[in-house]
Amino acid sequence: MTGAAGGAMRLEIWNARRTADVSRWLAVHRASPAREVFAHPAYVRLFAGEHDEPLAAYAETPSGFILYPFVLRRITAPHLVAPGRSIHDITTPYGYGGAFHNGVGEAEAKEFWAAFDDFCRARHVVSEFTRLSLFEDDRLPYPGRTEPKLVNVVRDLRTSPEDMWREFDHKVRKNVSKARRLGVTIEVDETGARLGDFLRIYQGTMDRRQAGRSYYFPPQFFRTILDELPGHFSFFHAVHDGRVVSTELVLVSARTLYSYLGGTERSAFDLRPNDLLKFEVIRWGQEHRKRHFVLGGGYAADDGIFRYKRAFAPHGLLPYSVGTRVFDEPTYDRLVDAHRVQGRRRLPGWEPDPDFFPAYRQELVGAPG
Repeated sequence: MTGAAGGAMRLEIWNARRTADVSRWLAVHRASPAREVFAHPAYVRLFAGEHDEPLAAYAETPSGFILYPFVLRRITAPHLVAPGRSIHDITTPYGYGGAFHNGVGEAEAKEFWAAFDDFCRARHVVSEFTRLSLFEDDRLPYPGRTEPKLVNVVRDLRTSPEDMWREFDHKVRKNVSKARRLGVTIEVDETGARLGDFLRIYQGTMDRRQAGRSYYFPPQFFRTILDELPGHFSFFHAVHDGRVVSTELVLVSARTLYSYLGGTERSAFDLRPNDLLKFEVIRWGQEHRKRHFVLGGGYAADDGIFRYKRAFAPHGLLPYSVGTRVFDEPTYDRLVDAHRVQGRRRLPGWEPDPDFFPAYRQELVGAPG
């Protein structure tokens, strides 16, 4: 499907649920030097609900190409919907995204965003929320507001093994040695053969941390990754006495590994299995000539999880940012007002969190009014 173009640029809009579009999308993805997993149509489709459209905006330029994967969401909450008009907003899948490109210049970037804005107006898009890639060279400059969030830890895999070992915090070196001494071994599982063990430990870890609902993915989510993203994932399992005691799903792009989801059994903490697991992910990444291993951040600034990850790359800290835009301010304000009214029916005095965007999608608390 071809969308409206701004200026001379021809913008195409592809749908990850249409076979012909997926074929073209995959061809572009395979030709991309980065082959980012977050730009793969199957990954975008994972985060599109029944009323959503998993899309990508694509444009060829004299310098290269631009590919922007996103989810177009219909706004369907009864207290927000106005009769006779469908309205939408845009988000990007969980992870790192934005508009990926390969050497596109500033003028071409402006043309692309002008063409994309035409598409947004045609589809009555109210707002856009974009999770941005950590690597600025791979992403097109975002035309809206960018806001730094939590710092992420990124291990440079091009460092020599000897220098890297010295760069680790002392406790990492000590814990890796302890895990080996106590008989912990690491299995690399590129097919998902031990998915049951992963789900057991991941679910238990989320329960223990009292994680939010968004961190609980159904089993089908993981089976889709196995079936539709071969080569873009690998499980790493720490095994002790024949039992998986720590596990991690790592997403794999051409240049980068991403620590995605995982956990450790509480009873195995003293074995330090996750330190050894992450060390072996790093070694695997070096063997496969990757440039970076993104360990991610914490739940809050400088919390225990962040400090644990930083121990593997004390100098590898990159800001993680999100981008936001409002295309239709009158409609956005109306939706926020309607959401505030609905929230106060449940909890008097309720106000949307000023850090939550878009405000009209913030989860309401209390009993329905």
